[in-house]
Order: sequence, then structure tokens, then C-alpha cells
Amino acid sequence: MCRWAAYLGNPIFIEDIFSRPGHSLLHQSQCASECKSAINADGFGVAWYGERREPGLFRDILPAWSDPNLRSLTEQVKSPLFLAHVRASTGTATSRNNCHPFAVGEWSFMHNGQIGGYETFRRDAEMLIPDHLYPHRKGATDSEALFLVALGEGLAEDPKGALERATARLEALSRQKGSAPYVRMTVAFSDGRRLYAARYATDANAPTLYHRWSETRGGRAVVSEPLETGQCWEQVPPGSFCIFDGADVMIESFVPEALARVA
Repeated sequence: MCRWAAYLGNPIFIEDIFSRPGHSLLHQSQCASECKSAINADGFGVAWYGERREPGLFRDILPAWSDPNLRSLTEQVKSPLFLAHVRASTGTATSRNNCHPFAVGEWSFMHNGQIGGYETFRRDAEMLIPDHLYPHRKGATDSEALFLVALGEGLAEDPKGALERATARLEALSRQKGSAPYVRMTVAFSDGRRLYAARYATDANAPTLYHRWSETRGGRAVVSEPLETGQCWEQVPPGSFCIFDGADVMIESFVPEALARVA
């Protein structure tokens, strides 16, 4: 599975999350410790917010540790809000369009996990994407499909409800035509103002999710794995939806399974 990290707070250089910590996202691309695959080498991506409403986006298919352009960008770009991802494919091709984060307008989105048996109902999943959003369907991943379905469900007005409904619709397809585990996921997404995250699975193996506020930086990191040992990281429980707004944290229940079973 993939690894990812996000940040919200006072502007910092992206490298302060991506490559400088002892167990940074770059380190996790070679030596992840809390997922099935220790190596995450099927591409990478960074989405960051600056002076414009839309995020900047840089993605490529190289392993994160072997791209000097990525290192240079993270050393130079300072941002108050960014999402970074290293990919381990669950079946779709290693291509730039399949690398996270994905972006549509002001929204950016990244995902870790899988929809069980997605390849058996991919056409059905594509049909869930509204016509006006389908031109943004550039790749072939279940992750991008989930994002676009959530946008169609009203992500801008109701982030939690839209993601719940989108997850439920894909989970229902997995239960009907796919295979267990039907859903395992963590996601992070943003509209450039707030940072949202969710942790969910239909079995007992939800991917890990942590967050930590730094007083010295005046910001919060939200990550798949702690970036340093010996620090106080808070683990988000399974079945949770998180809203990060400055120093404030709100964690609510996230229960798409109830919707999926009646779909």
C-alpha cells in the first residue's frame, strides 16, 4: 500500500515533512514499517497551495528517492498546506496519471488502500462519475474514481457526507461484484483552507493514520506513519473522519458501511 503525508499550518518547506525527518515520507518510500509493502516505488506526487486558489501539482513515475527534480522542488517550495504521496500500485499501471495526489479546481486528494476486486467492476464504477466531472478522469485507479464520485456527491458543501456516500457506492459494488476485503483506506484531501482525512475498512485492517501538532512550527502533520520516533503522535481510530482547521481538530464517526448495505 501507499504512504502519504500532509501538512497544514504556518508555511514550511515541503522537505521539512517530505525528506528531513528520520522516518520521512522519502524514507518510507524505501522502508515503510506499517503497511504490507515496505517499498513504495510506483511513482510519487506533491500538491501544494500558495498564492492561487488551485494547488500546484508535481507527479512522476520514478521512485521518489531517484528524482533530483523532486528533491530540488521540496527544498525550495514553502507552503502552508500541502499533500505528498509515494505510490505502491494495487494493480493499475505505473503512469503519471495514476500518481497521487489528484486535483480538480481547488480540491486535491490522495488515497491509500484498495477497493476489493475493482478490476471486475471498473466499468460500473466509471458510471458513477457525473458527466460534467468525467473529463477529469485521466487515469485508471480506484482512488481517482473515489475522488470524482465524491465531488459529484457534493464534496464542496458536505465533505464528510460526500465521501461517505461515495465510499458506500463503491463498497456496494465491491460487495456485489468484487471481493473481500471490500474497502481498506485512508484518504486526505483539501480545498486549500482546511485539511480533511478519513480512516476506514470493512475488516479489522484499516491502514494506519496519525497526526501531530508542532508548537515550534505552528502546524500539524497528518501521516500514514510517524515521521520521527520519540514524539507524541496521536493515532486516528478506524471509522473516523477528521477535520483539521488551524490548531483545531474535529474527529467524527465515518460509517459508509451502513449506506453500502442498503444500496
